[in-house]
Amino acid sequence: MIAQFDQLVAAVQRNCHIADARHARDMTMCTYLLEMREFYRWEAGIPLGDPLARPEVGTWLSEREALWETLGEEDFSPVPLAGEAFEPFAAIQINDILVPHGLVYGAGIGRFGKPHFFLGKLAYQASEDGLTVLVCECEYARDLTTMPAALQGQTVIVRREALRQWLWEKVEAWNVKKTAGAFALALHSHGYANDPLGALERMTDAETATLILHERGEHAASRRLGAAWEDRLACSRKRRAEILMRAVRDNLADCLVTLPTLIEREAWPSLWFWFSNFDGMRRELWPALAAFDYANVGAASSGRFRPDGLPVGKTALQEHVKRGAGHFEALARRLLAADEAAADALSHDTAALALA
Repeated sequence: MIAQFDQLVAAVQRNCHIADARHARDMTMCTYLLEMREFYRWEAGIPLGDPLARPEVGTWLSEREALWETLGEEDFSPVPLAGEAFEPFAAIQINDILVPHGLVYGAGIGRFGKPHFFLGKLAYQASEDGLTVLVCECEYARDLTTMPAALQGQTVIVRREALRQWLWEKVEAWNVKKTAGAFALALHSHGYANDPLGALERMTDAETATLILHERGEHAASRRLGAAWEDRLACSRKRRAEILMRAVRDNLADCLVTLPTLIEREAWPSLWFWFSNFDGMRRELWPALAAFDYANVGAASSGRFRPDGLPVGKTALQEHVKRGAGHFEALARRLLAADEAAADALSHDTAALALA
């Protein structure tokens, strides 16, 4: 372990607390309470699915909100490492030191300008499309809202602990009604009915791979759109315009890499999981794909084939994705050419932008 590890963890966690103090209450009350519940579980080391003692959670929540009251106006702390004090967003330089020691640091700006920080244990390292891929397991410091994956320059970071938590929250929500659909198909394919915890691990493995594909797609989209796209996102002051821009880029990224690769691999469970998360603005912008019969994408679900030997629906899905790549790149360029007021106006008329 690296020298002065405890001081490093404390500094990163303090910055997480400052970020939460400034932004946690921007959430809806329902989302806020759910996120706080799972944050408490993480801090207390309580396994997913184990019951939580409500009085203890209530006390912790009051104490955490009181701590935030003292930190909201504080500046972010430098990150102490190797005898130096690094600027907290200098993730590339920090990871140059940490990764050889089996640690990974993350720092960036997420939705609506919220900073995110974390420190985790490196599970493995790989290379994809010229990108360095760092996959983390357990986490030593994190903020309230976990981001399972992120692209930092030429580095993709995937947080398996955050991904596992997110998957479990989706399973919990599904268990209330057990509705049929894409998520039910994905759970069934991983053997959830007979082995819930084992299925969660199998899904974590499968969706780690999908997250890497999506971040590769984000990188490919960034190469096409240039630095001006990131500058526009960073300077956006209109929430709905920012949501629109992120949805357009997400759809483009998935058309460029995620969906073509999953289709080529015939990774039907991951495709079903992808469809289960195809929602919000991304779905509004692509009604043609929203109406697609995902249940019959592959032979694994339908047992039927076309005369050319391809599973039913595979070729149709490939055609949707090809059309989507052209449409969402053109739409992204249209948004780049528009000023912020025009982009905000477009965000209120998504039907006119949609790929039907």
